[in-house]
Amino acid sequence: MKRALILLAIFSIILAGAIFFIHRQLASQGDPGFFVAGIGNWKIETTLILAASAIILSFIALYVVIRIIANTLRLPRVIKQRVREKRGRLSQEALVAGLLASVEGNWENAEKHLIRHAANSGVPLINYLTAARAAHSRGALEQRDEYLRLAHESMPDAELAIGLTKAELQLSNQQFEEALENLTQLELIAPSHAAVLRLKHQAYAQAEDWEGLSHIIPQLHTNKILLEAEIKLLEAETYTALLKQRSEEGGAATLRKVWDTIPAHIREMSGIQQLYFAAMIEAGAGAEVETALRQALSKEWNSTLLVLYGCIQSFDAQQQLALAEESWLPSHARDAVLHRVLGKLALRVGDREKAAKYLDTSLGIEPSVEAYQLMGDLFLQQNDTPKASQYFRNGLLFASNEVVAQIEQYPQADLDSQEVAEAPAETEPAASSS
Repeated sequence: MKRALILLAIFSIILAGAIFFIHRQLASQGDPGFFVAGIGNWKIETTLILAASAIILSFIALYVVIRIIANTLRLPRVIKQRVREKRGRLSQEALVAGLLASVEGNWENAEKHLIRHAANSGVPLINYLTAARAAHSRGALEQRDEYLRLAHESMPDAELAIGLTKAELQLSNQQFEEALENLTQLELIAPSHAAVLRLKHQAYAQAEDWEGLSHIIPQLHTNKILLEAEIKLLEAETYTALLKQRSEEGGAATLRKVWDTIPAHIREMSGIQQLYFAAMIEAGAGAEVETALRQALSKEWNSTLLVLYGCIQSFDAQQQLALAEESWLPSHARDAVLHRVLGKLALRVGDREKAAKYLDTSLGIEPSVEAYQLMGDLFLQQNDTPKASQYFRNGLLFASNEVVAQIEQYPQADLDSQEVAEAPAETEPAASSS
Protein backbone atom coordinates (compact mmCIF):
# COMPACT_ATOMS: atom_id res chain seq x y z
CA MET A 1 0.00 0.00 0.00
CA LYS A 2 2.70 2.49 0.95
CA ARG A 3 4.76 1.53 -2.06
CA ALA A 4 1.82 2.11 -4.40
CA LEU A 5 1.17 5.56 -2.91
CA ILE A 6 4.84 6.51 -3.30
CA LEU A 7 4.84 5.41 -6.93
CA LEU A 8 1.62 7.35 -7.53
CA ALA A 9 3.11 10.48 -5.96
CA ILE A 10 6.30 10.17 -8.05
CA PHE A 11 4.24 9.69 -11.22
CA SER A 12 2.03 12.68 -10.39
CA ILE A 13 5.04 14.91 -9.71
CA ILE A 14 6.66 13.90 -12.99
CA LEU A 15 3.43 14.48 -14.90
CA ALA A 16 2.85 17.84 -13.21
CA GLY A 17 6.41 18.85 -13.96
CA ALA A 18 5.98 17.89 -17.61
CA ILE A 19 2.77 19.92 -17.86
CA PHE A 20 4.36 22.90 -16.14
CA PHE A 21 7.34 22.70 -18.51
CA ILE A 22 5.03 22.64 -21.53
CA HIS A 23 3.04 25.60 -20.13
CA ARG A 24 6.23 27.64 -19.66
CA GLN A 25 7.26 26.91 -23.21
CA LEU A 26 3.91 27.95 -24.53
CA ALA A 27 3.79 31.08 -22.29
CA SER A 28 7.24 32.14 -23.49
CA GLN A 29 5.84 32.16 -27.02
CA GLY A 30 2.86 34.35 -25.94
CA ASP A 31 0.31 31.51 -26.09
CA PRO A 32 -0.44 29.82 -22.71
CA GLY A 33 -2.64 27.25 -24.43
CA PHE A 34 -6.32 26.50 -24.06
CA PHE A 35 -8.33 23.40 -23.26
CA VAL A 36 -11.82 22.97 -24.64
CA ALA A 37 -14.16 20.05 -23.90
CA GLY A 38 -17.85 19.75 -24.76
CA ILE A 39 -20.70 17.30 -24.35
CA GLY A 40 -23.93 18.20 -26.15
CA ASN A 41 -24.77 21.79 -25.30
CA TRP A 42 -22.23 21.85 -22.54
CA LYS A 43 -18.76 23.17 -23.21
CA ILE A 44 -15.85 23.81 -20.88
CA GLU A 45 -13.03 26.13 -21.85
CA THR A 46 -10.01 26.78 -19.66
CA THR A 47 -6.28 27.10 -19.74
CA LEU A 48 -4.16 24.06 -20.48
CA ILE A 49 -2.38 24.13 -17.11
CA LEU A 50 -5.67 24.22 -15.19
CA ALA A 51 -7.17 21.41 -17.24
CA ALA A 52 -4.08 19.24 -16.80
CA SER A 53 -4.09 19.88 -13.06
CA ALA A 54 -7.74 18.93 -12.84
CA ILE A 55 -7.12 15.72 -14.76
CA ILE A 56 -4.22 14.76 -12.49
CA LEU A 57 -6.22 15.47 -9.35
CA SER A 58 -9.17 13.50 -10.69
CA PHE A 59 -6.92 10.56 -11.52
CA ILE A 60 -5.39 10.62 -8.04
CA ALA A 61 -8.82 10.84 -6.40
CA LEU A 62 -10.12 7.96 -8.53
CA TYR A 63 -7.09 5.85 -7.69
CA VAL A 64 -7.50 6.53 -3.96
CA VAL A 65 -11.20 5.65 -4.08
CA ILE A 66 -10.47 2.42 -5.94
CA ARG A 67 -7.77 1.50 -3.46
CA ILE A 68 -10.07 2.21 -0.52
CA ILE A 69 -12.81 0.04 -2.02
CA ALA A 70 -10.33 -2.75 -2.79
CA ASN A 71 -8.83 -2.65 0.72
CA THR A 72 -12.30 -2.63 2.23
CA LEU A 73 -13.18 -5.77 0.28
CA ARG A 74 -9.89 -7.41 1.31
CA LEU A 75 -10.24 -6.42 4.96
CA PRO A 76 -11.86 -9.71 6.24
CA ARG A 77 -9.19 -11.78 4.53
CA VAL A 78 -6.43 -9.56 5.93
CA ILE A 79 -7.88 -9.82 9.42
CA LYS A 80 -8.07 -13.63 9.13
CA GLN A 81 -4.49 -13.77 7.91
CA ARG A 82 -3.26 -11.65 10.80
CA VAL A 83 -5.22 -13.77 13.29
CA ARG A 84 -3.75 -16.88 11.72
CA GLU A 85 -0.26 -15.47 11.95
CA LYS A 86 -0.80 -14.53 15.59
CA ARG A 87 -2.09 -17.99 16.41
CA GLY A 88 0.84 -19.55 14.60
CA ARG A 89 3.27 -17.42 16.55
CA LEU A 90 1.54 -18.32 19.82
CA SER A 91 1.53 -22.02 18.93
CA GLN A 92 5.22 -21.90 18.10
CA GLU A 93 5.98 -20.24 21.41
CA ALA A 94 3.80 -22.82 23.19
CA LEU A 95 5.63 -25.67 21.42
CA VAL A 96 9.00 -24.33 22.52
CA ALA A 97 7.75 -23.86 26.08
CA GLY A 98 6.28 -27.37 26.10
CA LEU A 99 9.49 -28.94 24.83
CA LEU A 100 11.53 -27.12 27.46
CA ALA A 101 9.13 -28.19 30.21
CA SER A 102 9.30 -31.76 28.96
CA VAL A 103 13.09 -31.74 29.03
CA GLU A 104 12.98 -30.35 32.56
CA GLY A 105 10.60 -33.12 33.65
CA ASN A 106 7.67 -30.79 34.33
CA TRP A 107 5.16 -33.10 32.62
CA GLU A 108 1.89 -31.38 33.52
CA ASN A 109 3.19 -27.98 32.46
CA ALA A 110 4.49 -29.51 29.24
CA GLU A 111 1.08 -31.00 28.43
CA LYS A 112 -0.65 -27.67 29.12
CA HIS A 113 1.61 -25.74 26.74
CA LEU A 114 1.61 -28.38 24.02
CA ILE A 115 -2.12 -29.00 23.87
CA ARG A 116 -3.34 -25.41 24.29
CA HIS A 117 -2.29 -24.33 20.77
CA ALA A 118 -1.85 -27.73 19.10
CA ALA A 119 -4.77 -27.20 16.71
CA ASN A 120 -3.16 -24.00 15.36
CA SER A 121 0.34 -25.42 15.13
CA GLY A 122 2.01 -25.88 11.80
CA VAL A 123 3.22 -29.27 13.05
CA PRO A 124 0.48 -30.52 15.42
CA LEU A 125 1.96 -34.02 15.23
CA ILE A 126 4.96 -32.92 17.28
CA ASN A 127 2.69 -31.29 19.87
CA TYR A 128 0.58 -34.41 20.34
CA LEU A 129 3.46 -36.89 20.33
CA THR A 130 5.43 -34.86 22.87
CA ALA A 131 2.29 -34.44 24.99
CA ALA A 132 1.77 -38.22 24.83
CA ARG A 133 5.29 -38.77 26.16
CA ALA A 134 4.65 -36.27 28.95
CA ALA A 135 1.38 -37.95 29.92
CA HIS A 136 3.09 -41.35 29.86
CA SER A 137 5.87 -40.08 32.10
CA ARG A 138 3.38 -39.00 34.75
CA GLY A 139 1.47 -42.30 34.50
CA ALA A 140 -1.63 -40.98 32.69
CA LEU A 141 -1.93 -43.86 30.20
CA GLU A 142 -5.48 -43.08 29.07
CA GLN A 143 -4.51 -39.47 28.37
CA ARG A 144 -1.43 -40.75 26.54
CA ASP A 145 -3.56 -42.89 24.23
CA GLU A 146 -5.93 -39.96 23.65
CA TYR A 147 -3.04 -37.74 22.54
CA LEU A 148 -1.85 -40.47 20.19
CA ARG A 149 -5.36 -40.68 18.72
CA LEU A 150 -5.39 -36.92 18.17
CA ALA A 151 -1.97 -37.16 16.56
CA HIS A 152 -3.35 -39.71 14.08
CA GLU A 153 -6.34 -37.48 13.33
CA SER A 154 -4.08 -34.48 12.74
CA MET A 155 -1.81 -36.36 10.35
CA PRO A 156 -3.11 -39.78 9.21
CA ASP A 157 -0.12 -40.28 6.90
CA ALA A 158 2.24 -40.31 9.89
CA GLU A 159 1.00 -43.72 11.08
CA LEU A 160 4.53 -45.13 11.25
CA ALA A 161 5.89 -42.32 13.46
CA ILE A 162 2.84 -42.48 15.72
CA GLY A 163 2.99 -46.27 15.97
CA LEU A 164 6.70 -46.26 16.82
CA THR A 165 6.11 -43.71 19.57
CA LYS A 166 3.24 -45.76 20.95
CA ALA A 167 5.27 -48.99 20.89
CA GLU A 168 8.23 -47.31 22.58
CA LEU A 169 6.00 -45.99 25.37
CA GLN A 170 4.30 -49.38 25.77
CA LEU A 171 7.67 -51.07 26.11
CA SER A 172 8.78 -48.65 28.79
CA ASN A 173 5.59 -49.55 30.67
CA GLN A 174 6.25 -53.30 30.17
CA GLN A 175 3.18 -53.70 27.98
CA PHE A 176 4.97 -56.27 25.86
CA GLU A 177 1.98 -57.94 24.20
CA GLU A 178 0.43 -54.60 23.21
CA ALA A 179 3.78 -53.35 21.89
CA LEU A 180 4.36 -56.50 19.82
CA GLU A 181 0.85 -56.34 18.39
CA ASN A 182 1.41 -52.70 17.45
CA LEU A 183 4.81 -53.43 15.90
CA THR A 184 3.39 -56.34 13.89
CA GLN A 185 0.89 -53.93 12.33
CA LEU A 186 3.66 -51.45 11.59
CA GLU A 187 5.67 -54.17 9.90
CA LEU A 188 2.85 -54.55 7.38
CA ILE A 189 3.15 -50.85 6.59
CA ALA A 190 6.97 -50.73 6.49
CA PRO A 191 8.51 -54.20 6.11
CA SER A 192 12.09 -54.49 7.39
CA HIS A 193 12.01 -50.96 8.81
CA ALA A 194 15.05 -50.51 11.06
CA ALA A 195 13.21 -48.80 13.94
CA VAL A 196 10.41 -51.40 13.90
CA LEU A 197 12.88 -54.30 13.97
CA ARG A 198 14.92 -52.67 16.74
CA LEU A 199 11.82 -52.23 18.93
CA LYS A 200 10.66 -55.80 18.20
CA HIS A 201 14.08 -57.00 19.30
CA GLN A 202 13.73 -55.07 22.57
CA ALA A 203 10.16 -56.28 23.09
CA TYR A 204 11.01 -59.97 22.64
CA ALA A 205 14.12 -59.69 24.80
CA GLN A 206 12.35 -57.86 27.65
CA ALA A 207 9.41 -60.29 27.49
CA GLU A 208 11.88 -63.21 27.41
CA ASP A 209 10.13 -64.52 24.30
CA TRP A 210 13.21 -66.30 22.99
CA GLU A 211 11.41 -68.13 20.22
CA GLY A 212 10.01 -64.88 18.83
CA LEU A 213 13.43 -63.28 19.08
CA SER A 214 15.02 -66.18 17.22
CA HIS A 215 12.62 -65.60 14.32
CA ILE A 216 13.71 -61.99 13.75
CA ILE A 217 17.46 -62.52 14.16
CA PRO A 218 17.90 -63.16 10.39
CA GLN A 219 16.12 -59.86 9.66
CA LEU A 220 18.32 -58.02 12.16
CA HIS A 221 21.35 -59.45 10.39
CA THR A 222 20.11 -58.85 6.83
CA ASN A 223 19.10 -55.24 7.49
CA LYS A 224 22.27 -54.53 9.52
CA ILE A 225 20.32 -53.40 12.57
CA LEU A 226 23.13 -54.64 14.82
CA LEU A 227 26.85 -55.10 14.36
CA GLU A 228 28.18 -58.51 13.36
CA ALA A 229 29.61 -59.12 16.84
CA GLU A 230 26.33 -58.05 18.46
CA ILE A 231 24.38 -60.45 16.22
CA LYS A 232 26.60 -63.38 17.21
CA LEU A 233 26.29 -62.53 20.90
CA LEU A 234 22.51 -62.15 20.53
CA GLU A 235 22.27 -65.53 18.78
CA ALA A 236 24.25 -67.25 21.53
CA GLU A 237 22.18 -65.63 24.31
CA THR A 238 18.86 -66.29 22.55
CA TYR A 239 19.42 -69.95 21.76
CA THR A 240 20.97 -70.58 25.19
CA ALA A 241 17.89 -69.13 26.89
CA LEU A 242 15.58 -70.96 24.48
CA LEU A 243 17.23 -74.31 25.22
CA LYS A 244 17.00 -73.69 28.97
CA GLN A 245 13.36 -72.70 28.65
CA ARG A 246 12.44 -75.75 26.55
CA SER A 247 14.36 -78.11 28.82
CA GLU A 248 12.17 -76.94 31.70
CA GLU A 249 8.92 -77.04 29.73
CA GLY A 250 9.15 -80.06 27.45
CA GLY A 251 10.89 -83.36 26.82
CA ALA A 252 13.44 -84.66 24.38
CA ALA A 253 11.21 -84.13 21.33
CA THR A 254 10.90 -80.40 22.09
CA LEU A 255 14.65 -80.11 22.61
CA ARG A 256 15.36 -81.84 19.29
CA LYS A 257 12.98 -79.48 17.51
CA VAL A 258 14.73 -76.45 18.97
CA TRP A 259 18.17 -77.88 18.20
CA ASP A 260 17.24 -78.34 14.54
CA THR A 261 16.32 -74.65 14.24
CA ILE A 262 19.65 -73.43 15.65
CA PRO A 263 22.13 -72.30 12.94
CA ALA A 264 25.11 -74.59 12.40
CA HIS A 265 27.68 -72.02 13.52
CA ILE A 266 25.83 -71.61 16.82
CA ARG A 267 25.52 -75.37 17.40
CA GLU A 268 29.30 -75.65 17.17
CA MET A 269 29.75 -73.39 20.20
CA SER A 270 30.98 -75.38 23.18
CA GLY A 271 28.60 -73.79 25.67
CA ILE A 272 25.54 -74.40 23.48
CA GLN A 273 26.56 -78.02 22.93
CA GLN A 274 27.07 -78.63 26.64
CA LEU A 275 23.66 -77.17 27.42
CA TYR A 276 21.93 -79.29 24.78
CA PHE A 277 23.70 -82.50 25.79
CA ALA A 278 22.93 -81.89 29.48
CA ALA A 279 19.25 -81.16 28.71
CA MET A 280 18.91 -84.30 26.60
CA ILE A 281 20.54 -86.41 29.32
CA GLU A 282 18.22 -84.86 31.90
CA ALA A 283 15.25 -85.68 29.63
CA GLY A 284 16.33 -89.33 29.52
CA ALA A 285 17.53 -89.19 25.90
CA GLY A 286 21.26 -89.18 26.54
CA ALA A 287 21.81 -92.19 24.28
CA GLU A 288 20.65 -90.08 21.30
CA VAL A 289 23.48 -87.57 21.77
CA GLU A 290 26.21 -90.05 22.72
CA THR A 291 27.78 -90.08 19.27
CA ALA A 292 27.58 -86.29 18.90
CA LEU A 293 29.08 -85.81 22.37
CA ARG A 294 31.93 -88.17 21.58
CA GLN A 295 32.62 -86.29 18.33
CA ALA A 296 32.63 -82.99 20.21
CA LEU A 297 35.20 -84.40 22.65
CA SER A 298 37.36 -85.55 19.77
CA LYS A 299 37.40 -82.00 18.39
CA GLU A 300 37.91 -80.25 21.74
CA TRP A 301 38.92 -81.89 25.00
CA ASN A 302 36.56 -80.53 27.62
CA SER A 303 36.05 -81.67 31.20
CA THR A 304 32.38 -80.68 31.23
CA LEU A 305 31.65 -82.72 28.11
CA LEU A 306 33.59 -85.61 29.63
CA VAL A 307 31.47 -85.53 32.79
CA LEU A 308 28.32 -85.42 30.64
CA TYR A 309 29.56 -88.45 28.73
CA GLY A 310 29.77 -90.34 32.00
CA CYS A 311 26.16 -89.38 32.80
CA ILE A 312 24.77 -90.93 29.61
CA GLN A 313 22.71 -94.07 30.13
CA SER A 314 23.86 -95.79 26.97
CA PHE A 315 22.08 -98.66 25.25
CA ASP A 316 25.39 -100.53 25.43
CA ALA A 317 27.30 -99.41 28.53
CA GLN A 318 30.09 -101.91 27.84
CA GLN A 319 30.75 -100.42 24.43
CA GLN A 320 30.48 -96.91 25.91
CA LEU A 321 33.29 -97.78 28.33
CA ALA A 322 35.39 -99.50 25.68
CA LEU A 323 35.15 -96.58 23.24
CA ALA A 324 36.19 -94.12 25.97
CA GLU A 325 39.18 -96.28 26.91
CA GLU A 326 40.32 -96.71 23.33
CA SER A 327 39.74 -93.14 22.17
CA TRP A 328 40.91 -91.02 25.09
CA LEU A 329 42.89 -92.95 27.68
CA PRO A 330 46.12 -93.25 25.62
CA SER A 331 46.38 -89.45 25.09
CA HIS A 332 44.95 -88.34 28.47
CA ALA A 333 46.41 -90.86 30.90
CA ARG A 334 46.90 -88.23 33.63
CA ASP A 335 43.43 -86.69 33.45
CA ALA A 336 41.71 -87.15 36.82
CA VAL A 337 38.27 -86.44 35.39
CA LEU A 338 38.70 -89.08 32.67
CA HIS A 339 39.71 -91.72 35.22
CA ARG A 340 36.75 -90.77 37.39
CA VAL A 341 34.36 -91.09 34.44
CA LEU A 342 35.91 -94.42 33.42
CA GLY A 343 35.54 -95.67 37.00
CA LYS A 344 31.88 -94.60 36.98
CA LEU A 345 31.27 -96.44 33.69
CA ALA A 346 33.13 -99.53 34.92
CA LEU A 347 31.02 -99.51 38.07
CA ARG A 348 27.89 -99.27 35.91
CA VAL A 349 28.83 -102.39 33.87
CA GLY A 350 29.72 -104.28 37.05
CA ASP A 351 33.50 -104.42 36.59
CA ARG A 352 34.42 -103.55 40.19
CA GLU A 353 38.09 -104.29 39.82
CA LYS A 354 38.49 -101.92 36.88
CA ALA A 355 36.31 -99.32 38.60
CA ALA A 356 38.49 -99.44 41.73
CA LYS A 357 41.64 -99.02 39.62
CA TYR A 358 40.32 -96.00 37.73
CA LEU A 359 38.85 -94.30 40.80
CA ASP A 360 41.99 -94.85 42.82
CA THR A 361 44.07 -93.33 40.00
CA SER A 362 41.69 -90.35 39.82
CA LEU A 363 42.01 -89.74 43.58
CA GLY A 364 45.77 -90.00 43.32
CA ILE A 365 45.93 -87.35 40.59
CA GLU A 366 43.30 -84.97 41.97
CA PRO A 367 40.86 -85.81 44.78
CA SER A 368 37.18 -85.03 44.23
CA VAL A 369 33.97 -85.52 46.17
CA GLU A 370 32.45 -87.63 43.39
CA ALA A 371 35.42 -90.01 43.27
CA TYR A 372 35.23 -90.53 47.04
CA GLN A 373 31.51 -91.17 46.76
CA LEU A 374 31.95 -93.66 43.92
CA MET A 375 34.60 -95.54 45.89
CA GLY A 376 32.24 -95.65 48.86
CA ASP A 377 29.49 -97.04 46.63
CA LEU A 378 31.92 -99.62 45.27
CA PHE A 379 32.80 -100.94 48.72
CA LEU A 380 29.17 -100.93 49.73
CA GLN A 381 28.47 -103.26 46.81
CA GLN A 382 31.25 -105.49 48.16
CA ASN A 383 29.68 -105.34 51.65
CA ASP A 384 32.83 -103.72 53.01
CA THR A 385 31.07 -101.16 55.21
CA PRO A 386 34.16 -99.90 57.10
CA LYS A 387 36.01 -98.97 53.90
CA ALA A 388 32.85 -97.50 52.38
CA SER A 389 32.34 -95.36 55.47
CA GLN A 390 35.97 -94.22 55.35
CA TYR A 391 35.63 -93.03 51.72
CA PHE A 392 32.32 -91.30 52.45
CA ARG A 393 33.96 -89.61 55.42
CA ASN A 394 36.93 -88.53 53.31
CA GLY A 395 34.51 -87.11 50.75
CA LEU A 396 32.71 -85.09 53.40
CA LEU A 397 35.99 -83.79 54.83
CA PHE A 398 37.18 -82.85 51.34
CA ALA A 399 33.91 -81.00 50.64
CA SER A 400 34.08 -79.15 53.97
CA ASN A 401 37.71 -78.18 53.34
CA GLU A 402 36.68 -76.67 50.01
CA VAL A 403 33.99 -74.63 51.73
CA VAL A 404 36.48 -73.39 54.34
CA ALA A 405 38.94 -72.49 51.56
CA GLN A 406 36.27 -70.44 49.79
CA ILE A 407 35.43 -68.60 53.02
CA GLU A 408 39.09 -67.83 53.61
CA GLN A 409 39.26 -66.20 50.19
CA TYR A 410 37.13 -63.31 51.47
CA PRO A 411 39.32 -60.38 52.63
CA GLN A 412 39.53 -59.93 56.39
CA ALA A 413 38.43 -56.34 55.90
CA ASP A 414 35.05 -57.55 54.61
CA LEU A 415 34.59 -59.73 57.68
CA ASP A 416 35.57 -56.83 59.96
CA SER A 417 33.10 -54.54 58.24
CA GLN A 418 30.36 -57.13 58.68
CA GLU A 419 31.18 -57.40 62.40
CA VAL A 420 31.08 -53.62 62.75
CA ALA A 421 27.75 -53.49 60.93
CA GLU A 422 26.30 -56.16 63.19
CA ALA A 423 27.64 -54.64 66.46
CA PRO A 424 25.00 -51.88 66.87
CA ALA A 425 22.22 -54.41 66.30
CA GLU A 426 23.58 -56.51 69.18
CA THR A 427 24.10 -53.62 71.63
CA GLU A 428 20.86 -51.84 70.83
CA PRO A 429 18.58 -54.08 72.98
CA ALA A 430 20.88 -53.65 76.00
CA ALA A 431 20.80 -49.87 75.62
CA SER A 432 17.05 -49.81 75.33
CA SER A 433 16.59 -52.06 78.34
CA SER A 434 18.79 -49.81 80.44
